[in-house]
Amino acid sequence: MSEQRLCNIESVLANHEKTIDVLSDVVFKQGQKIDELIKLNKYLMNQINKDVVKPLEEETPPPHY
Repeated sequence: MSEQRLCNIESVLANHEKTIDVLSDVVFKQGQKIDELIKLNKYLMNQINKDVVKPLEEETPPPHY
């Protein structure tokens, strides 16, 4: 195997390792965001279940009506 070919393979491997690291960080951050959104969704569902949000027919119209 030639020296140049070995250098090319090592270069490609280094680029792949960097790409994997970047993608791993992205997946980790997305997982954190998903966890945050799940918590927010549960909170909002609890608020809806507490009747904090009135049905549309029970809402008072805005003052300009």
